[in-house]
Amino acid sequence: MAANQPPNPPPSSSPPPPPKASLHATLGELAAGGAVLLLLMLLALWFVTALAPRPGGLAAPMLGAWGLAVAIVLSLLLARLRRLRRAAEAHLARTQASEARLAGIIRSSMEAIITVDEAQRIVLFNPMAERLFGCSAAGAIGRSLGDFIPARFRGAHEEHVRRFGVTGVTERKMGQQRVLHALHQDGTEFPIEASISQTQDGGGKLFTVILRDTTERVRAEAALRHSREELQQLSDRVQASREEERRRIARELHDDLGQRLSALKMDLAILASDLKDGGTAPALLDQAAAMHLVIDETVASVRRIAADLRPALLDELGLIPAIDWLAKEFSVRYGIVVATHAAEEENVGERAATAVFRIVQEALSNVVQHADADRVDIELVRYDDHYELTVRDNGRGADGSHAAGGERVSLGLVGIRERARLLGGTVATTQAPGQGFCLTVCFPLQQDMTTIPEASP
Repeated sequence: MAANQPPNPPPSSSPPPPPKASLHATLGELAAGGAVLLLLMLLALWFVTALAPRPGGLAAPMLGAWGLAVAIVLSLLLARLRRLRRAAEAHLARTQASEARLAGIIRSSMEAIITVDEAQRIVLFNPMAERLFGCSAAGAIGRSLGDFIPARFRGAHEEHVRRFGVTGVTERKMGQQRVLHALHQDGTEFPIEASISQTQDGGGKLFTVILRDTTERVRAEAALRHSREELQQLSDRVQASREEERRRIARELHDDLGQRLSALKMDLAILASDLKDGGTAPALLDQAAAMHLVIDETVASVRRIAADLRPALLDELGLIPAIDWLAKEFSVRYGIVVATHAAEEENVGERAATAVFRIVQEALSNVVQHADADRVDIELVRYDDHYELTVRDNGRGADGSHAAGGERVSLGLVGIRERARLLGGTVATTQAPGQGFCLTVCFPLQQDMTTIPEASP
């Protein structure tokens, strides 16, 4: 079943007596005292007979002295025997009380307790075991423990118990082993966890197993695992849908709104030229120039928003140029030096490139919000079987002084971990007060992109 070393329940249908060494010693003392008393009585009888008055024998006073000595010795021995008997009775009472307490524990235990001998025949079956297996103790005592284990597990279980009896070592511990299975009296299987212990009884060994029904826990774990898988699938779908939506909005901003603004700019330029040729007042020409400047600023803003949503470089030139562009834009916007160190572009795939780009984008956003740094190093290195992305800043690290921002940092890292999971990779962070923050993402060289869901049309 399983094992750690719980207290050993007694091995019988009702609690058997505890260890008998002390009781045997007391009974031995009583026997020895009785033998000595009998020997002394025989010696006294011999003396009285040998020293009886005869013609020319000892006088009566000598016989009286010997009789008194014998009486004193006999009195002392009788007193000693009475003390030994009282001690034996007290020990027996304590033994019976201990048996009663142990029997009460076994009967009231919320765990099923079964004890088997070396032949794995059941010798104890407590009330909880009766309810768990749907079998009475009278019907279980004497049966093989294998009768309560599914047939496909019996051989392995018997070998495990046999090996545990020889070595005293087991890999099964309560709450730390794989799910085991037991067999109900009606033939249905149910999951359990168990621990096992062994003890000597006379010339053989007894094994006590404590069982716990884990049906509800296994069901809850399965439901939780299913729920987690559904949430991960939902997260994957949301990420893909968001990326597709960003791509669509960026394309519309660039192609539709950008083109309309460019056309408006050209029309305004023609109108300003016509006004100038017609001798229009300078105030109108100044107003046209101001409108021209607003249109230029609007075009620049639209291009910036479209690039933030989905940089065209990522689709047209690939990951490394897109990271370089992001680093330059970040430096210009926030005044933080960003150095990139990356090998030549590798074909990591479109979705993998998008995920890495977003990870770098989120890491830089966290630097602005929380790091208080003036330099960031971005490094992408290819190894034999994986890539390693590192984003390191020289900020304040973890000093515990910005708890209010901790939640936002945590959510940012959650997003990074989700994207890394989509790549089949891992995320590690290191930080120390005054020594900056380092984010490391490792992901496999080859990606099966079919595992990343497409966005809904």
